[in-house]
Amino acid sequence: MSEDKVLKAFEQKNWNEIKTNDSWAIFKIMSEFVEGYEKLSKIGPCVTIFGSARTKEDTPYYTLAREIGKDLTQKGYGVITGGGPGIMEAGNRGAKEGGGTSVGLNIDLPFEQSSNPYIDSDKNLNFDYFFVRKVMFMKYSQGFVAMPGGFGTLDELFEALTLIQTDKIGKFPIILVGRSFWSGLIDWIKSSLLETHSNISEEDLDLFLLADTSEEVCNLIDEFYSRYLLKPNF
Repeated sequence: MSEDKVLKAFEQKNWNEIKTNDSWAIFKIMSEFVEGYEKLSKIGPCVTIFGSARTKEDTPYYTLAREIGKDLTQKGYGVITGGGPGIMEAGNRGAKEGGGTSVGLNIDLPFEQSSNPYIDSDKNLNFDYFFVRKVMFMKYSQGFVAMPGGFGTLDELFEALTLIQTDKIGKFPIILVGRSFWSGLIDWIKSSLLETHSNISEEDLDLFLLADTSEEVCNLIDEFYSRYLLKPNF
């Protein structure tokens, strides 16, 4: 396929027509980075709320995520989520109700995710690549609030912990919401990773905090930034 045909296929998003070597994929990857940087560089201080897309509206964690989203806006923060349903929808919904910035970084997934209706129209981004999307979370969030979730939530949580642990990004508050949900994982981290195998250091346990209420979440973020200036992480 000629260069012109490849570029045209990218413009039309006809990915199946692109049969050249993998190096051409760099154009699509670059376009996602450029769009993300251009739109998110203007959003101001924001906190990301992670959690399961499967959480239903009538559950306590949905209600709590919605409350956290709203309360964060009253503290001067916008809210970023993965843009989908469940906990993500709840976070964006709370931000919208609080009159604050509501950002969605949606990912194209088969049979699963679509954008929730509570995202600001000019701050609704769609990604094909998880790794590009995660860079946007890390770069433009001043804090992570991890609600109960599945593999995706754990992936995003440990990505942030690893980058902070290795000094690849500046430290920011990472708050695990729901002590009863996270207690088993934390016990395993302490007993296996730290005590039995010495795979982490004692101070690595300080990279995350625990909370059960929206008030605790907001207070922990406020306390952290009483000691540090708000700034992008890269």
